Amino acid sequence: MKKLIFKWVFFIMIGALIGYGYYYFIGCRTGSCPLTSNPYISTGYGALFGLILGWDARLFKKNQEKEQG
Repeated sequence: MKKLIFKWVFFIMIGALIGYGYYYFIGCRTGSCPLTSNPYISTGYGALFGLILGWDARLFKKNQEKEQG
């Protein structure tokens, strides 16, 4: 379980760094773009995207199969 938590935290941190990098290098300076004009929003979306990429659905499917049979 610790390995799984570490993996999630790793992917969340990488996603957050990419989201902030997107804000910093590509972001909208005028404020007309709600996603890229705020560093907190772009970092949050990046972290969420990182969590989605790090989510291992096979693990949960295996656990459900063990419980059923």
